[in-house]
Amino acid sequence: MHGETPKQAPLKDKARRKSPVVIGLILIVLAAWAIYHFTGTVQQQRRTGRFAGNNGPASVLVATSKYDDVPVYLDAVGTIKALNTVTVSPQVDGKLLSVGFKEGQDVKKGDVLARIDPTIYQAQLDQAKAKKAQDEALLGNAKNDLVRYETLAATNAINRQQADTQRALVAQYTAQVQADQGAIENAQATLGYTTIVAPIDGRTGIRMVDEGNIVHASSSPGIVVITQIKPISATFSLPQQSLEQVNSAFAKGPLAVDALRSDDNAVIDHGQLTVVDNQVDQSTGTVKLKAEFPNADVQLWPGQFVNVRLLIDTLKHVVVIPTSAVQRGPNGTFVYVAGDDNKAKLRTVTVAKQDETTSVIANGVTPPERVITTGFGSLTDGARITIGSENGTPPPQPARPRNNRRGGGNSSQPGASGGGTAKPNQQQ
Repeated sequence: MHGETPKQAPLKDKARRKSPVVIGLILIVLAAWAIYHFTGTVQQQRRTGRFAGNNGPASVLVATSKYDDVPVYLDAVGTIKALNTVTVSPQVDGKLLSVGFKEGQDVKKGDVLARIDPTIYQAQLDQAKAKKAQDEALLGNAKNDLVRYETLAATNAINRQQADTQRALVAQYTAQVQADQGAIENAQATLGYTTIVAPIDGRTGIRMVDEGNIVHASSSPGIVVITQIKPISATFSLPQQSLEQVNSAFAKGPLAVDALRSDDNAVIDHGQLTVVDNQVDQSTGTVKLKAEFPNADVQLWPGQFVNVRLLIDTLKHVVVIPTSAVQRGPNGTFVYVAGDDNKAKLRTVTVAKQDETTSVIANGVTPPERVITTGFGSLTDGARITIGSENGTPPPQPARPRNNRRGGGNSSQPGASGGGTAKPNQQQ
């Protein structure tokens, strides 16, 4: 027995040396278990919350379908042109004495625009009048002689030939007086050309000749250009495929045309179609049309480019919905109809006409059914939905539970402690 005691003492010392190692390993295992437990729980809660949100009702906005009258337009780009443009040029030569207009002024037909020195042309008129007076005197004397000759010839006092010769002389002077009258009228017209007047109503442009210059009827570039802008015209082109529709509608009566701004499509003026060209341009396959606008506010200007829309028809009492509600898939166009049970129902539709904002539905929707306009990302046939207000305000979203970080700071929920022990319920 005394011999075994020394052997057992080293064993006890070795056991005491291994105890801290074992305790350390146990603590490490417990710490790893705690980290796995709490971290896994938070991640599971986050995954559960995310997928649970996707399984909830989809938030959508709806619009009510209705019956309405829908205009049918043909759109094009047009060029504004003046209804009449006149270059005012002198018709006689002379010095330009005065200019009676301001650049950019609105003038009426007959308003005096300029005056040319009339001295020479007034003298020519006076000469023509004097020549007529001279010939009239000769004619009067010849007529008196003719009366005397005819009286003497009746009594055979003179030869009959003298009376006939005098009668011819009277006719000659009569013709001369008529020629003189023509010369007078010509001189009066020429004198009138020294006063230059506006030939049409319109607006003057930039003056091309200043006062004091010598102008010529043959080589002058003109004095000013007058452009008629009230009313004004617009020319535009449409594809030849639209020609049948246009002619058919034009035969029933005047067609309304709107001129629109190119930036925001606001209507500038309303007019009417006046002319459809009598041939198709073979190089472009288009036909030209011309419309006329009153242009009372002078918003249309010659040379300006505008968007033009031609009203050719109006669809009466048709079903309309917002274009944003129409979706397209492998089987064609469809919409989602919001049922009274707050479920989305897929409905195949036929679109008769569509633009940027409104679609005309030939069949598939009956007013006042509501169609979904936004929130298609998670929609399927029969999916539950939450409908927002029709003025575009989305429905309130349910608040997601906020997970506390492990050992983290203060929670925003009442009653939650700062030690991180409070946890939301987990889905099993």
